[in-house]
Amino acid sequence: MDQEDERATVARLRAGDAEAFDDVYDLYRPRLFAFLLRMTRRRTLAEDLLDETWLRLVSHASTLESGTRLAPWLFTVARNLYWSYRRAVGVEEAHAPELLSLWPAPQPWPSPFDLAAAAELERRVEIALATLSPQYREVVLLVAHEGLTPGEAAVVCGTTPEALRQRLSRARAGIARALDAMPAIIRLDRGFGT
Repeated sequence: MDQEDERATVARLRAGDAEAFDDVYDLYRPRLFAFLLRMTRRRTLAEDLLDETWLRLVSHASTLESGTRLAPWLFTVARNLYWSYRRAVGVEEAHAPELLSLWPAPQPWPSPFDLAAAAELERRVEIALATLSPQYREVVLLVAHEGLTPGEAAVVCGTTPEALRQRLSRARAGIARALDAMPAIIRLDRGFGT
């Protein structure tokens, strides 16, 4: 959504236009759900937090500033709900959750080797991502997966852009260390042998 369309959508939300809400819901629901699912690693909890995010949009729509950027606003609400939940319940996450896909579906008609290599890489990256603390994992998800700029992600996380860039750098280093520590099952640099 470009900025002009976004401003028009925010104006429609402020006016109570139900179709504007439907448009925002259709556009951001999959992304917010994926973010919350990866943060919580529990489908029912992610669904509950997502529902609460939409309730917050409905209840605050009339007070949105005209220049509100919807993605940062929605991800900030979702993130704050997640951290409020963590503080209230005091849940410490386990290290071996069910893993989720980090990349979109492969191109049509990949070879079996391409499928195997991609699945292995995806599995390894998901395991490495799961080893990160939630503070680092959220930064990687917001910037690398959701495509937010570091400045937008800093707003979502309630920190400065410089602090976020440092956190992102540490998160990337943590993923690299975790990947280096894993044995490679599929060797991409070798063919099928002779």
